[in-house]
Amino acid sequence: MRLDAAFGLLTDLRLFLFGGLWPTILVIWHAPSLLFRPLEISRIFMASVWNLYGNSVDEAGRNVKTGLITPHAYGVVLDIGAGHGHTVNYLDHSRVTKYVAVEPNVHMHAKLRRIASAAGYSEDAGTLLILTCGAEDISTILSYLPAPRPPVDTIISVLTICSIPSPQSTISALITEVLKPGGQILFYEHVLSERKDVVWWQRFWTPLWSIFLDGCCLDRPSHRWIEDVGGWVEGEGGIWGKEGETEEHLFWHRVGRLVKAE
Repeated sequence: MRLDAAFGLLTDLRLFLFGGLWPTILVIWHAPSLLFRPLEISRIFMASVWNLYGNSVDEAGRNVKTGLITPHAYGVVLDIGAGHGHTVNYLDHSRVTKYVAVEPNVHMHAKLRRIASAAGYSEDAGTLLILTCGAEDISTILSYLPAPRPPVDTIISVLTICSIPSPQSTISALITEVLKPGGQILFYEHVLSERKDVVWWQRFWTPLWSIFLDGCCLDRPSHRWIEDVGGWVEGEGGIWGKEGETEEHLFWHRVGRLVKAE
């Protein structure tokens, strides 16, 4: 693997630190007790970073998400790790009855709500639900959604599985307990490379990267974990790569649409 590709991540890390560190320090300065709440500090930092770079990250995946989400998402849509809710801009309002945003970082919620509202989804109308739990909190998710069980037609995961706790069990539970038979999962994730030299660097950088980016791991084969749950309709959807992306990339993406058998 070329050294410029192997160390390119440091440029991103520098930008994120530059953008997120000072706002986080200011918050801690006004509330020193946060020093005893490291998870909250991590979320404040991540919210500051996303305020600066969330739109550009969304733009970088626009073509993928337009082709994946817009023609396929329907019914009750569960967006795990919703962030600022950029996903809502790719939904066809005529086909989506409810947008459920799972986002444990409450510092993201105000902007998430504004973006969803601008797209025509609101809590007052019953078309928007924002949950403060994580994707792993299956019982909480189910408690907010009415019968029938399972209640969700479409699960969407965009650059999220890299950071959720217990990813394999969480993915399995979401698909078996939350997704309806005949429903679908749509995903766009950076994943473990198929090249051994890239994998070495992904595993080298993950401990450092995950500290600053809210637990984000570069070395998760998320697409394989989803596929391995099984029970998918053969010949419907599939898994593919991001057009124009080289294999020599620390953030190697896989895109997929899989439909749950009835």
